[in-house]
Amino acid sequence: MEVRIGRTVSRGMIPLLALHTFSEYYRSNSKPPITAALIAANTLIYLRPSFLHSLLPSIDQVWFNPHLILRHKDLKRFLLSPFYHIGEPHLVYNMLSLLWKGIQLETSMGSFEFASMVASLLALSQGITLMLSKSLLLFFDYERPYYHEYAVGFSGVLFAMKVVLNSRSDEYTSVHGVIVPSRYAAWAELILIQMFVPGASFLGHLGGILAGILYMKLRGNYFGSDPLSVLMRSVGSALNWPVRFLGGLFRSRRGRITGRGTVGGGGNRRRRVNGGDNGGFWRCQACTYDNSAYLSVCEMCATTRDGSGLASMQWDRDLDGLPLDELRRRRIDRFTGRR
Repeated sequence: MEVRIGRTVSRGMIPLLALHTFSEYYRSNSKPPITAALIAANTLIYLRPSFLHSLLPSIDQVWFNPHLILRHKDLKRFLLSPFYHIGEPHLVYNMLSLLWKGIQLETSMGSFEFASMVASLLALSQGITLMLSKSLLLFFDYERPYYHEYAVGFSGVLFAMKVVLNSRSDEYTSVHGVIVPSRYAAWAELILIQMFVPGASFLGHLGGILAGILYMKLRGNYFGSDPLSVLMRSVGSALNWPVRFLGGLFRSRRGRITGRGTVGGGGNRRRRVNGGDNGGFWRCQACTYDNSAYLSVCEMCATTRDGSGLASMQWDRDLDGLPLDELRRRRIDRFTGRR
């Protein structure tokens, strides 16, 4: 089945991706926004809807090619190539992997830290891949296989995220049917993908793994939040300030509720009773408990109310002078039937 979405014809995998993403977010309590934004950005770039078509460069302009990047100092290829994909299966496989890893990492790290980590891993993985290809050219004369290779896709960042996610895990996981320790899962996947998907970018995936290892080393040696996280948190706080300010203006003060009466904030209710509204409340003079106007005896201490319907109370002569604890005990005995 083919579905036309914008300028791209989908064979049904993108609607399934959207359905699966919605299902995962519906079941998740945290609903991480950065992960959702990354999935949406990659998908929109692949679909190229009409309102974005003129703004987005073509895939030919953003292929990751070490030779062209170094020769022309082309930052567009360096930064944008991870967000482009060569086909629907390529996009869907990467986005499902991003969904699973992103929800776990963003939930545990927080959105600002996660956004900072993704930006750092993207720059590190691209930079390491560039250096590896240049080194192979200089030392081993590997020109055609790697230095002039064209590649796109988010998989380098995903390999780095896998390293971060499993860096401290002592468990085992299945990688395409092979059981391996979780901390070595990225290495096993690198080898298996290269065996069964020969067109995959070996250097791009290797660069992602090394970027994840380097990120964890730098993070372990650096105490406190990294500068990029601090910057993102400051911008987010500045953008949220008007919302918090308006929320503080319109936030109403509420009295504390205890049982069926209130302690504090009962002035309006007392005025309604004094005004003759039997649907209000009256306050017991013995224990200050607010009772329903339909009751003639205090629910808390069993002190009676006079028959005029006003909020004033009349002391029972038999109870006059008793301490409050004794009044409450008698109230409990009366409701439980004890004598």
